[in-house]
Amino acid sequence: MRILRIAQKIYPDVKGGGPYHVHAMSRDQAAMGHDVTVATVRTDPELPHVEERDGYTLVRYDPAVKLLGNDISPGLARYLAGADDFDVMHAHSHLYFATNLAALKRFVGDIPLAITNHGLYSQNAPQWVFNLYLRSLGRWTFNRADVVFCYTETDKRRVREFGVSSRIEVVSNGIDTERFTPTGAESERITSTGPALLFVGRLVEGKRPEDAIRALVDVLDRYPDATLSLCGSGALREELETLAAELGIRDSVQFLGHLSYDEMPKVYRSADVLVLPSRAEGLPRTVLEAQSSGTPVVASNLEQISSALGPNGRTFEIGDVDGFSSRLLESLEAGGSADGGSQAWTETVDRTTAVLASIVE
Repeated sequence: MRILRIAQKIYPDVKGGGPYHVHAMSRDQAAMGHDVTVATVRTDPELPHVEERDGYTLVRYDPAVKLLGNDISPGLARYLAGADDFDVMHAHSHLYFATNLAALKRFVGDIPLAITNHGLYSQNAPQWVFNLYLRSLGRWTFNRADVVFCYTETDKRRVREFGVSSRIEVVSNGIDTERFTPTGAESERITSTGPALLFVGRLVEGKRPEDAIRALVDVLDRYPDATLSLCGSGALREELETLAAELGIRDSVQFLGHLSYDEMPKVYRSADVLVLPSRAEGLPRTVLEAQSSGTPVVASNLEQISSALGPNGRTFEIGDVDGFSSRLLESLEAGGSADGGSQAWTETVDRTTAVLASIVE
């Protein structure tokens, strides 16, 4: 198949689970013998317009304006208007202008379209804004698709509740289960002599990393040598460093910055619990990777995440720092490892590719 993948963001231009999913899917479908082109928005003017890498072609277009964290690119619109020599289009996340363009392309053209739902809500605006979007342009975008991919049955139900009538296929977001295992080396970056808490993600408001720092205060009352390691970069770093200092726990908080994908299995194995206090998520790879590495998860009570947690996973209400710290203490006192039963990434690629072939046929 000639596959045109439309994605607002791609790894390693942008870090994160969604961008990595786009890259890995393109790389592995190319390795299967498919001709894959990815059209995306350029995040750095120094990056080339066209690049061949990992078996697929990457085409970048410059943004013209940013709206609610969404880069709008007229160049990408012009490219899609003339992109007719493909068997199928596969767009990622209904929240992006690039996917709206793909839906318009399907509306006026003949190339079948698949859309992967990476999470119904964005962390860049209040939920009520996206509720309006999902009942208007978002629903229209989903309904232009020949198939919508959801990670879980929960997400499938939630998409249907917004009036989406397109075919929906549930394909779990798999991970490399041979890389993320409980056995193996640990990271030298996490040097805690006591319980080690781990946050993995962008340091942005929607991820609520400040809640993890505040919850650490109560954990330190019980475990004075506990640490919190924040793995990721973002605009809030300086503010978070100031908060830790004001709370008198700066020496217990480590800022690791962005780490390579290859190093992450060691990082997960070094932690006693992964924390995820976000107010909005899809089904984060971090949760699946941590559990596959044997690390329990304490996360905000988002329905699609709760259903994916292993038996040692715990949840708390968004913004409830006291509840957060209580769940952390419960997890540390219970001990034990986690096993979320994550699907292998190869199965995700195979099932996704088979569905794409079915809409081409």
